[in-house]
Amino acid sequence: MSPREMPRGCGVYWSDLDEETADGAIAEQVSYFAGLGRRFEWKTYGHDRPADLGARLRAAGLEAEAEEALAIGAVEDVAAATAGTVPPPGITLRCLDSGEPLDGIAALQSAVWGGDWAWLTAELQQEQHADPGALSIHVAEAEDQIVCAAWVRFHRGTEFASLWGGSTLRAWRGRGLYRSLVARRARLARERWLRYLQVDASPDSRPILERLGLNVVSTTKPYVWTPPSS
Repeated sequence: MSPREMPRGCGVYWSDLDEETADGAIAEQVSYFAGLGRRFEWKTYGHDRPADLGARLRAAGLEAEAEEALAIGAVEDVAAATAGTVPPPGITLRCLDSGEPLDGIAALQSAVWGGDWAWLTAELQQEQHADPGALSIHVAEAEDQIVCAAWVRFHRGTEFASLWGGSTLRAWRGRGLYRSLVARRARLARERWLRYLQVDASPDSRPILERLGLNVVSTTKPYVWTPPSS
């Protein structure tokens, strides 16, 4: 089992359990994070064992969030499918250097999804500071406003890069911004001689990604435990 510390909380992103060990492992994590008074997310996959892992997590007090598709594609296929992609007039694409303020991304996320997304920028900044070469953040800007943002993580010791983000302001949807940022990140993965791209695809992004050469291989669903309020 692989936990990861995050500014917003903590996460379990991989597990290798069975019918005999699952309940004990879940209880151990709940007890540990209850002692810290911190929320945590357990990320499950459709191929996880045991088959009823989600039900066991719910029984332990974790709440299920939206299911997404786990999509994987060859870097070369995605790079070929997006070759020649250019943003619409009035849009500038650029990479945010390590240490550059990310307030515009938090504002974008809040405009699209509601709520306060300052935790996301704190998490991204922590990642950049810890290992600048493992995370690359890209934005599409209209004048000085970020209208779409996405990032790519390069997983050391593997042949994979993973794509994240892609939220777009409503007025700019349907103009190819998401595709343009996929193209940029696929080129970066190819420059690093990586072979595969992985995405947790929402229902909105899944059809776009499938057209660009990614294939759905499983599903992923997070379960979240939150400490009882005092």
